[in-house]
Amino acid sequence: MIGSLYRKALKPFFFALDAETAHELATGLLAKAARFGFAQDALASLFVVDDPRLEVSVRSLTCPNPVGLAAGFDKNAELLDILPSLGFGFIEVGSFTPLPQEGQKRPRLFRYQRQQALVNRMGFNNPGVKVAAERLARRDPAIRVPVGANVGKGRETPLEEATEDYLTAIRHIQDAADYLVLNISSPNTPNLRALQAAEPLERVLRAAADLLRTSAEAAGVPPKPLFVKISPDNSDEMVEDIGRLCLDVGCGVVATNTTIDHSSLSGAKQQGGLSGRPLRQKSNDVIRRLYRITRGVVPIIGVGGVFTAADAYEKIKLGASLVQVYSGWIYQGPTLVRDINRGLLLLMEKDGFSSIKEAVGTAS
Repeated sequence: MIGSLYRKALKPFFFALDAETAHELATGLLAKAARFGFAQDALASLFVVDDPRLEVSVRSLTCPNPVGLAAGFDKNAELLDILPSLGFGFIEVGSFTPLPQEGQKRPRLFRYQRQQALVNRMGFNNPGVKVAAERLARRDPAIRVPVGANVGKGRETPLEEATEDYLTAIRHIQDAADYLVLNISSPNTPNLRALQAAEPLERVLRAAADLLRTSAEAAGVPPKPLFVKISPDNSDEMVEDIGRLCLDVGCGVVATNTTIDHSSLSGAKQQGGLSGRPLRQKSNDVIRRLYRITRGVVPIIGVGGVFTAADAYEKIKLGASLVQVYSGWIYQGPTLVRDINRGLLLLMEKDGFSSIKEAVGTAS
């Protein structure tokens, strides 16, 4: 019923609006709903799938199910108390930079409905990491769905000073977040992807891991899990180098960010990063290669083109412990996460798995 309502009424209404305007309207409505406990309970009764077979533990994170929300939807960390009621097993917010940024000029978010894709050139618009940390610290402690903070360098920061930007962001937000993600692969910040080369990446990753380790030792707690978000456009050799470095440093990988390959699109093409269905295979190829090169030791969060339970299960069997959605959620509607989790249970039963973690990497 909810899915039919979205497809027949809400989706046509939202899709008649400019993409970013529709996004702002939707997030505004969710923010209002978050003020009322009964609204959260009502949404949870519709969308949350509670089954211990779906639970996933990755490092110090325990997620009630493997389907999370990718960074970019809740860019300002304003929906932390309502998003778990929509069925997500974990949430990633941001990206956040040390100082507030306006991002690129509008319009900067575009739909390609026939291909079920989005193109964005947002440019890390965000309120700054200090504001984000305050909002994360205020989330309802009764809602224990892990929340990750995605951080990036400032647009005007020279590449040779990028490490300090990441460290500054981590210092401010590490206590409030459950895990950290270094965004080194957005195509919308000039030269950012150059940080994926071996030398600069090792410098950034080791500095971030050392900071988290030192902070944890001082507090007498385990270090917060660290992930790096990489591009789907890297060569096989670069993916393998990244995998080996992550294995050595002890961090995980979010695979992948958006692609600059727009060959799947028809009509007028906009500059920016492409997400949605056309990204699925590129993301899967990276996940497969990472899992093989790291022998399953490096935790992988798979993102890119997840529209169905089969899409999510494919990424899990290729080596992803967790998956994330964004574009699929926009196109499929609010029942997507529920439908994926229900579908995963059926797919697991068919393959004889008693838990989702048993399926990880079985197709690699």
